Amino acid sequence: MVIVGAGPTGLMLANELRLAGVRPLVLERQPSRRDTPKAGGLGGQILQLLRYRGLLERFEAACTGPVPAPRFPFGGVHLDLTQLADPPMHALPLPQQQLEQLLDERAAELGVDLRRGHEVTAVSQDHAAVSVDVRGPDGPYRVSTRYLVGCDGARSRVRDWAGIPFPGTTYPEVNRLAQVTLPETVNVLDNGDLDVPGFGTIHAGFTRTGHGLLGVGSSPTSTVVSLYTVEDETVEYDDDTPMTVTELQDSVRRVLGVDLPVADPIRLSRFTFKARQAERYRDGRIMLAGDAAHLFPATGVALNAGMLDAVNLAWKLAADIHGWAPAGLLDTYHSERHLAGARTMLHTRAQVALRRGHDPAAEALRQVFQELLTDEQPLRRMGALVAGTDIRYPMSGPHHHSSAGTFTPDLTLHTNRGITSVGELMHPARPVLLDLADRPDLRQIAHVWHQRVDIHTGTTDQRPADALLIRPDAHIAWAAAIDEPADTAAPALQAALTAWFGP
Repeated sequence: MVIVGAGPTGLMLANELRLAGVRPLVLERQPSRRDTPKAGGLGGQILQLLRYRGLLERFEAACTGPVPAPRFPFGGVHLDLTQLADPPMHALPLPQQQLEQLLDERAAELGVDLRRGHEVTAVSQDHAAVSVDVRGPDGPYRVSTRYLVGCDGARSRVRDWAGIPFPGTTYPEVNRLAQVTLPETVNVLDNGDLDVPGFGTIHAGFTRTGHGLLGVGSSPTSTVVSLYTVEDETVEYDDDTPMTVTELQDSVRRVLGVDLPVADPIRLSRFTFKARQAERYRDGRIMLAGDAAHLFPATGVALNAGMLDAVNLAWKLAADIHGWAPAGLLDTYHSERHLAGARTMLHTRAQVALRRGHDPAAEALRQVFQELLTDEQPLRRMGALVAGTDIRYPMSGPHHHSSAGTFTPDLTLHTNRGITSVGELMHPARPVLLDLADRPDLRQIAHVWHQRVDIHTGTTDQRPADALLIRPDAHIAWAAAIDEPADTAAPALQAALTAWFGP
């Protein structure tokens, strides 16, 4: 089992495979982790998944600052979730360099074979295996593997070698994002506005001009200011070439016509926006995940989507490698994660439409959209959409429980061994049958699969179902309705166990 690329998606996949008893080989062409700033944090459903793996506290401890209030940019407006007691979207300020270091450390703990400075130069496959040509520090060599996953980013050569089309749109805009300090001559007002000598006031939030967009996020209690510019450009930038303070200041000057003095950069990053999705995430024994499979034209979603790809794929690959995968299991990776990618593409393309218009009609659209988000239900719906928590995977067969295909809530459980939770039960990344109504008829059926499925009994407040069959990626494969008769619940459970975890 070979993974190409040791970014967040590749490392997450490797770690999940190790939990499932598979020893992957990770090949990364860069000799060491890159210091070029990229993503500035994690957000959305992946945070709950990390909690379910027992890793979230470690990630929170590594954060570079306090966890921000749940207020997120959305196409030139904001999703302000602070008014909700239980917001559907959260984020952690964890720069990608630190994220990769944490995942790298976890990989070392789990015994992942990670080879940096080993560049894949060619890939080919037949019905039985994938051949991988590699150029390493000691010369070229070849690896033969049952499966290969391309986690090698937007310019994925694995995708090209597999002949998988990557249609979509490249937008002519360059985004620059920075966290910097300002000199004492620039006054940060109580409302977050900046008072710049010789210019006047730069308002907090977004300012649009005929030359682009400037975003300002500041606080009178902090010397650190977030700056964000967007300009239409046709210049091709190398992702490995870091942005400089001078480049940022030049961009601010072009957009707003002001020389803004900045110093002591904490973060400087530059990125362009593309909306592309691979036509298929699987081609025979080759699969794609992360940026190799999808590129979204908005910030704050790529890491969430890519790492969730990895979690969805890992247990299915492991099932096939261990020999018990039911027919078609690996194909559900494409059907489920392509659906999730399309859902993310929907709202990120909507953000393009919101942010790129500069005429009065576009301003009116943004104003109406922002007004809609003052109501709780639209705000919850949009928050769940951005977080990826509204995804419901399609389940085969009739008469599914309303929770089937959704992410399992972290229920507090009372058992004969004490109080636990769904999240704690998911630490080993194994399937779980959770009996919430003392149903020995259902436990007896599941016992046939006891080597693959953990069986737990407990009670919980506001019981959602009599029983839940939970996949390793924490999605519900099947559920028994409250007081569902054995003559319907038992055969449905047996069918679900067979469909997902083999005969």
